Amino acid sequence: MLAFIIQRLLQCALVMIAVGFIAFSLFNFVGDPVSLMLPPEATTADRDEVRKSLGLDQPFYVQFVKFAGNALQGNFGISLRLGRPVSQLLIERLPATLELSMTAALLALLVGIPMGVYTALKRDSWLSRFILTISLIGVSLPSFLIGIFLILIFAVWLGWLPSFGRGDTIKLGLWSTGFLTLSGLKALILPAITLGLFQMTLILRLVRSEMLEVLRTDYIKFARARGLTNNAVHFGHALKNTLVPVITIAGLQLGQIIAFAIITETVFQWPGMGLLFIQAVQFADIPVMAAYLCLVGFIFVFLNLIVDMLYYVVDPRLRAERSGGGH
Repeated sequence: MLAFIIQRLLQCALVMIAVGFIAFSLFNFVGDPVSLMLPPEATTADRDEVRKSLGLDQPFYVQFVKFAGNALQGNFGISLRLGRPVSQLLIERLPATLELSMTAALLALLVGIPMGVYTALKRDSWLSRFILTISLIGVSLPSFLIGIFLILIFAVWLGWLPSFGRGDTIKLGLWSTGFLTLSGLKALILPAITLGLFQMTLILRLVRSEMLEVLRTDYIKFARARGLTNNAVHFGHALKNTLVPVITIAGLQLGQIIAFAIITETVFQWPGMGLLFIQAVQFADIPVMAAYLCLVGFIFVFLNLIVDMLYYVVDPRLRAERSGGGH
């Protein structure tokens, strides 16, 4: 187990180095932040002075080494647009993004798994076919279009829910939450549904296909031959084995939810990291863009590591293979 963890940690370190290099190198070609910071009538001397103060006159490899060294210390420089430390901006926006992402992921799991089990066990019923038909909406339509439709129906026509913003929040130390206020909960509903709909339909179809495959295996037939009840067979044996690949997909999908939150946060003007990234792109704010991509890459790598460890614990075949390989 220890060798498995060390191997994964080394792989994670290499991936993060590659992500940091790609992010920093790509955004050096996005635009010239000096031109956006200074007025058009600024002289060449003024531009050179600002470029030198930002360290943009140094070679690329020197800039990257400084960026990587500072990033390891949690220092991503100063935002060119806001003039504030990037790490401080991310810390302020992180609670909003995490609350939205976790709510969307929880919604996808709590709705997707039961509906996937139902459509597998009752695959010939009209309700099962209706659920599968409706699930095509979550797979086919882009999230920004779904968000606009939800705003039109529930915010404009019905007036039940707000169309933008996060609502009232309560400060708990460094963490700001909207879970403890009514307006915060109401503001969370539409963006959470928009962000989690695609993941919910994906989990639904995954659980259904895995459940149907497990129900056709020999040990399920043997369990039925022993006289076990349908509930014992379906939920005690079939569902347990169905959830093994679901753990992998659900963990990776959480990282995708955080990454895809950019679109949802833009549609609903949700004050999270995704909206901060879009605003940084418009201004060519390189420190913010590079820091955001590194943070998202770290979240993906961390979740992938957790999923690998859970998969190693849940599936005894992996432990047996590694033990056999070691001998």
